[in-house]
This record gives sequence, structure tokens and C-alpha cells, in this order.
Amino acid sequence: MSTPTRPQPNPGVLDIAAYVPGKSSAPGVARVFKLSSNETPLGPSPKAIAAYKALADHLQDYPDGAHSDLREAIGRAFGLDPARIVCGAGSDELLGLLGNAYLAPGTEAIHTTHGFLMYPIITLGSGATPVEAAEKNFTADVDAILAKVTPRTRIVFIANPNNPTGTYVPFDEIKRLHRGLPANVLLVLDAAYSEYVRKNDYEAGIELVATSENVVMCRTFSKIHGLAALRIGWMYAPEHVIDVINRIRGPFNVSAAAIAAGVAAIGDAQHVETSIAHNERWLPWLTQEISKLGIIVTPSVGNFLLMHFPKDKSAKDADAFLTARGLILRMVSAYGFTNALRMTVGTEEANRLVVQALTEFMGKPQ
Repeated sequence: MSTPTRPQPNPGVLDIAAYVPGKSSAPGVARVFKLSSNETPLGPSPKAIAAYKALADHLQDYPDGAHSDLREAIGRAFGLDPARIVCGAGSDELLGLLGNAYLAPGTEAIHTTHGFLMYPIITLGSGATPVEAAEKNFTADVDAILAKVTPRTRIVFIANPNNPTGTYVPFDEIKRLHRGLPANVLLVLDAAYSEYVRKNDYEAGIELVATSENVVMCRTFSKIHGLAALRIGWMYAPEHVIDVINRIRGPFNVSAAAIAAGVAAIGDAQHVETSIAHNERWLPWLTQEISKLGIIVTPSVGNFLLMHFPKDKSAKDADAFLTARGLILRMVSAYGFTNALRMTVGTEEANRLVVQALTEFMGKPQ
């Protein structure tokens, strides 16, 4: 056996197709509406902005490595024990830490066909094998997931609601999934868009985490709180999982400015309600108006929608047509949707401009 001539990455790393974020620019266009990354059109709470700016005179100081103020603020907002909360640089970091802690070569993690692309990336990066479970109507299927469980399974990743489809799994089905999993399999509920859901049969996962030893729930400040630039996520989990993650995370993985802004953001309930109300108004309007054009829209409970173009129209052409007008949407071919675009619910102006442009692209009368 020959000695490699240069350092070699661990098995699985070179099998990863790197995650590509949504584009953010339209060259040559004076005014751009970015609707590609599911960011809130209302921006963050003014209180969060003020808290962030107040940290400018203390940049020489390390942040609180235990992010106590942020965990306590989250605990107050949701009625949770702060000792069972850990924060990270976005929920992405926490998902990665779970992979590092519980996956290894010879083990498996399950994700669904159109689930978040980071799940197989995290799995491969940990040397484990990603296993895909089929969906039903672009929605995670509990029976299909359970059929993929083997003695090698260590994690089941499920985004609820799911990105990029906007679909969700009712809480009774989540509980049925949990009952069907072996006790040593960790069920990871990724609830990044949970604040937007207005369905009586939905629950983000707090109840299940509170009463189980093998369920965790991840949340983010990047979406409804509008703090994507600061990278803040949090996880509610059993104490033994919190202990494990605290052993391997960086000692100062959340910046002081992010902690301060996060505390202010989660305390501003009125800003959150305003954001919810905006989405409640425009998500159904967009769904209705885009559907009228002959474009099939997957019913969404998030702050975005997935639109499927008919065979005689190309999503790639539509993307170019929209981009030329400063309207940036997201191609989703990496998720297995070769003729679809995902659109974030934007401002009223952006929403109306997209519908107007799509009407023109589809050749419909104005």
C-alpha cells in the first residue's frame, strides 16, 4: 500500500456536493429584491438593532461562553428550563455538532428526499452514510422513514416545516414517528420556520423533547427574527444531549453582539406578531395569484413557496427573466426540483412585481 503524497480528507468528505446559498445579486440591475434566502422582508426588531450597536464599545471583550442571558431569554419566551438549551452560530452549527457527536463511520442518518441539503452533508462529513426516505406529496412520510431504520441508524433528521417545499408533518405523525424509533436513535426536529405555521395540528417539538430522552428541537433567529447576519441558533434537548454538545462546541461560539441582539429580538413579541401578520396576508395572496398563471404552487406553511412550471416553460428561463428585472428567486435543482423556483414572501412591492413579471413570462394578459 503506497503512502499518499499529500494529506487526505476523511472518508465521505469528497462525496459532498458543497452547499450553494441563494444568489444575492443581479448584475446590471439598479434595484434588486432578494427573495432567494427566506429572509424576513421586515428586517429585525429595532430593539435588536439598538442592542447590537450598543456592543460596539466593547469589542475587546470575549462574550459569555455560556450565553446565559440568551438562554434565559429563550427560556422565558417559551417556558423552558435554560439548562436544557444550548446556543450556536445558527442552527446549522448545532446540527453539525449533533452529527459530530452521534455519527461515525459505519453508522447511518436518515433524511427525506427533499429535505434540507445540510443533512446529508453533515452525515457524510461525519463519515456516516446518508439514507434517503421517500416523501409523499413533497411531505415527509413517517412509514417511509421507519422502513429505512436499521441497527446502524443513529439520527433521523426532519425539517418541520420543510425547506424548500413548505410542507409540514402534523404533530400526531411526529409522535408516531418517535414511537417507532429505537431508544438509541436521535430524532432531530429542525423547526426553523415554526413561528410562521398557523395550523392547529402542528407543534414545533417542545412537548416531545420535554418528555423524551432521544428528541431534540433546533430553532433559529435567522428567519422571523431577522438576525441571519449574526448567526444565532438554539436547541432544546435532554440534559444528557446538552452535556455532550457543550463538551465539543467552541467556547465562544456565539458573539456578544449576537447574544445581545438575540435577547432583545426574542423579547419583542410585537415585532414577531407583525412579521406573522405580514406573512399571513401575502403567502395566500401569492399562492392564489401565481396559481392563476398555470404555475403549480405547493401549499406552504412557511414564509416561502415552491412553484412548479408547466412543461412548456423553463424554470431556468423564468429565473433569468426575473433576475433581469431585479427579482432574485431560488433555483432548487439541487433539491431534485429541475423545473421549479422557490420564492420568499417579500414586501408588498416585491410580491406584486414578481406576480406582474411572471404574468408577462407566462404570456398571460396583464
